[in-house]
Amino acid sequence: MKKIVSILSLALFLHASQVDSPLSLNEAIDILKEKNLEIKNAGFDVDSAAMDKEIVSANHWGKLDLTQDIARSNDAGNVFGFKLASREANFGDFGAEEFMGNFLAGTPDYTTPPQDLNYPDARNFFQTKLKYEVPLFTGFAISSYEDIMSAMQKMKTLDKEQITAEQIYQLRKSYYDMALLQSSKKHLTTIFENIKTLENTTKTMIDVGYAKNVDLLEVQAKKGNVQRLLVQMDANEKLLYHYISFLLNQKVDVIQTPDTEVPMPSYSNEEILNANLDLKKANTGLAIQENMLDVSKAAFYPTVGAFAEASTADDTFLGDAIDHRAYTIGARASWNIFHGGADNAQLEKSQVEKLKTKTQLELARQGIALQVEKIRTEITSFDEEISFLEQELTLADEIYKNYEGRYREKLSSMSDVIIKQSEQIQKILQLQMTKNKKNERIFALEKLANGENK
Repeated sequence: MKKIVSILSLALFLHASQVDSPLSLNEAIDILKEKNLEIKNAGFDVDSAAMDKEIVSANHWGKLDLTQDIARSNDAGNVFGFKLASREANFGDFGAEEFMGNFLAGTPDYTTPPQDLNYPDARNFFQTKLKYEVPLFTGFAISSYEDIMSAMQKMKTLDKEQITAEQIYQLRKSYYDMALLQSSKKHLTTIFENIKTLENTTKTMIDVGYAKNVDLLEVQAKKGNVQRLLVQMDANEKLLYHYISFLLNQKVDVIQTPDTEVPMPSYSNEEILNANLDLKKANTGLAIQENMLDVSKAAFYPTVGAFAEASTADDTFLGDAIDHRAYTIGARASWNIFHGGADNAQLEKSQVEKLKTKTQLELARQGIALQVEKIRTEITSFDEEISFLEQELTLADEIYKNYEGRYREKLSSMSDVIIKQSEQIQKILQLQMTKNKKNERIFALEKLANGENK
């Protein structure tokens, strides 16, 4: 029994360790790809587009229809047609018995409508028909639509890749935001502890008459200010955890934060343009327009189709099916000779749309190239700004320590110490914001390259 309890305790401990273990960024990305709801919805769109392609491809094989007619009628045309379809029509249906009776009686009647033909008894009709129709030539319309559906499937796949890249971007940004936030909290916590030490020192100095109560009030006010900033950072940290949980579609309580700075990707501008999803989608759109042009050309070709039909009919269901069977085979060709110029207009419109799409593709390529250059310039600027801010923060730390020591020696006022500490806090927050901006620009550059991080 003790062994069982020990095993269960160990299992619970291991499970708790797994639950509480920090979630790394790579692990989070794997979960994101599997569980993120937006990515799942995009996957359904890809599956739907694949089904559209299969629907169009099915037209190559034609269609096979089974028709079962059940009817009852005393209409003369219907009754005679029913008998013909079931191969049971006879001369009596034309009024032959009435005619022969009059003829043998010496009074042949050629004008009186026969009663049996015009007023037949009601008759049941059961006809089973199997018909197969297949297109032989459609002016390449079906194959063109098939190519369009393939391109649409590719477009939906690119949409999914773009949504995945966007979600990964949001996740990575949240992880690096968390790293910067925790780094800033660490700095502020150190400052907070320094203020508490300064507060205790000030109280001691008041007791021996070397400081005033107003000095203590200034220290406590600054302590409250730093504490307020720490509370705001705690709230922002909780919000980040909520957002990460939303992205992963599961509860996340603790993560393994990366370094505070995102590594700069090494790919060239040309590699970015070749990998960019918007440009890939634009190229796919151009392929769709080219296929639409082929669809417009199909109106100038004839269409040819073939069909085969087998049937059986009787006044009972499948009665004498073998004797009453029939077949029909044939083909049909149609060619639109004149449509009021509509086909020509449609063809010209498709050509214009193709040229427009090519122009939009080139415009998009130039626009993305401009974005890349702009982002690289901004990153370089942020690098320089971060370097200066780190130097300024180091200087602010030293100045604060110097003024704190001077205050202990009564060489400076508490107001001077508080001012220097405010400058120290300002540099910490400014450095965090600048690093955030730089990281965001690096992520934007990665997004332009399909989210790849080389």
